[in-house]
Amino acid sequence: MQIPVPAVFRRLAVKKMLPAIAAMVALVAVAAAQQKPGIPGDYAGEIGAQQATLHLKIDAAGALSGALDHLDPHAPWMFTCADVHLDGQTLSFSVPSVNATFMGEFAKDGGSLSGTWTQKGSSWFVSFVRQQFVPALKPSPVDGIWLGVMPVANTATRIQIVVKSDIGGREFCTLDTPDLYTMNMGCTNVAFHDGGFSFDVPTAGVHWSGTLAADGKSLAGSVTAKLLTKSGAQNIVTPLTFARQSTLAAEKARSAPAYDAALPPVSAADLQSVLDRDLAGALKSGELAPATGTGVSIAVFAHGLRRVFSYGTAKPDSIYEIGSITKTFTGLLLSQMAAQGRVRLNEPVRELLPPGTVARPQGAEITLLDLATQRSGLPPMPDNISLANIDNPYADYHAADLLAYIGKHGVANPTAASSPFGSLGFGLLGVALANRAGTSYADLLKEEITGPLGMKDTVLTLSPEQQLRFLPGHDQFHGPAKAWDADALAGAISLRSTAADLLVYLEASLHPENLKPAAGSAGAATLAAALRQSLQPQTEVAPEMQIALGWLYQRDTGNYWHNGATAAYSSYAFFNPKGDYAAVVLLNGSPGVNGSFVEVLGRHISQRLAGKPAISLVY
Repeated sequence: MQIPVPAVFRRLAVKKMLPAIAAMVALVAVAAAQQKPGIPGDYAGEIGAQQATLHLKIDAAGALSGALDHLDPHAPWMFTCADVHLDGQTLSFSVPSVNATFMGEFAKDGGSLSGTWTQKGSSWFVSFVRQQFVPALKPSPVDGIWLGVMPVANTATRIQIVVKSDIGGREFCTLDTPDLYTMNMGCTNVAFHDGGFSFDVPTAGVHWSGTLAADGKSLAGSVTAKLLTKSGAQNIVTPLTFARQSTLAAEKARSAPAYDAALPPVSAADLQSVLDRDLAGALKSGELAPATGTGVSIAVFAHGLRRVFSYGTAKPDSIYEIGSITKTFTGLLLSQMAAQGRVRLNEPVRELLPPGTVARPQGAEITLLDLATQRSGLPPMPDNISLANIDNPYADYHAADLLAYIGKHGVANPTAASSPFGSLGFGLLGVALANRAGTSYADLLKEEITGPLGMKDTVLTLSPEQQLRFLPGHDQFHGPAKAWDADALAGAISLRSTAADLLVYLEASLHPENLKPAAGSAGAATLAAALRQSLQPQTEVAPEMQIALGWLYQRDTGNYWHNGATAAYSSYAFFNPKGDYAAVVLLNGSPGVNGSFVEVLGRHISQRLAGKPAISLVY
């Protein structure tokens, strides 16, 4: 089985940048019309000489999806299955990333699946056997719930593993990352012998090994991930110790948050006084306490009234990195250039790149709309980024590097596959649009969006005066952390802004009919139409959630929203056309070990403006 080695360590860092909706692997599926409840499960087998496990799932809507582990201990990984189809007892799927297909039949008792694996012109017989779990009569010493914190690129995330053993003495485990809202990732190669414990997590591409303490209360060890640099592959080893947790502690980590009682819908004029009370604990001993060095700037609009205020070390005009909120600007750039007739939404991205960058594929290929709606099938990040400068990992990744990656990866997209939420797709979209316009991404953004809206503080590069208002950033532990620079990935994560400037952007999205562009701005004529077009939901990405051109749309609340996070800053913005309100929350701190304080605060504000019970800020 010919399978590429992933750039694992970088993927972990990137996932931490997207705490609201990130998931480490998207299980892409084409639903079958008729499903049988006995089909979902894990099936172990061999492909060639390599062990593999097929994971089949059925979601709440009845759609069948799959993923495939290959269990090479030197490079464990999980691959997405596409075109998953069940016809009676016959199952078929493809694995586009390794150019492979499978077709086989389930045994009558559902205990096995046998058929033909075809890859690059060769075919061979493969049999998968359903894995059954019968719990051990007496748990092993490592069975239970374990919690640790792993730092990655000046960030950290909680790692929770749940270990259990079966009646045959085999160990099993699943891994949760509560701060990434990702649960139940399967472990493979789980082993416990003479006090030593180890496992792989193919979804994350990592290996952990260590030892059980004599008192049975901790597992001390390290996680190993493979980092690909321009000079070659190298293993990165990071200490990671787990502490045993009670069942109650694990349930608490997974439990629903507490809510404060509803108030009548709060006006923009009254929001600060309400937050003075709601944030009292955070200001005294929580995320905004004086010792943290952090501050938050908030801007709110409701029914024609706007307010901008701040807490902690921040001021109303403080400047922050806004991370992935940048993607919404790139989505609007696409809409603007489409409204001007300079591009087509369904135009292949290949046609906007320098001639000879990438070959035209047979069949469907990635379009501009695919990139803006996370259905390009691209991975979250390219695999040719060097993390030699871990404090500023994307500064040295240039357009030539990105185009080289695309040339190697290709632009085929026969199934309009969903993509994990990362920076590659929007980074490529920004490069493509700037190339079509014959200018830089920064200049294009100023000409078409920030200039017409009069957003003078929304920039990639700060002036000396703006630098004085750029709050120093902090990591999860409230220590100092450096700001990021992004060249080729500018369209995904590069912007810096103020709460007030971003509120101008949200107000324009709420009321494009009231738009009064800055005098002499080049992109003013079509901007209102582009704003309307950019908010049309395009793709279902989760229950009750769709994506427009960058913005996520939550059907049950009516909110358009996006979040952002870098190593030193976090952000959250939303607007609600039906309720006629919007808000921006910016913090000079990366999402903490307890999750994203900014996202919780943003949701709290939205609920206060809507007159609903508000998620508690006791954090």
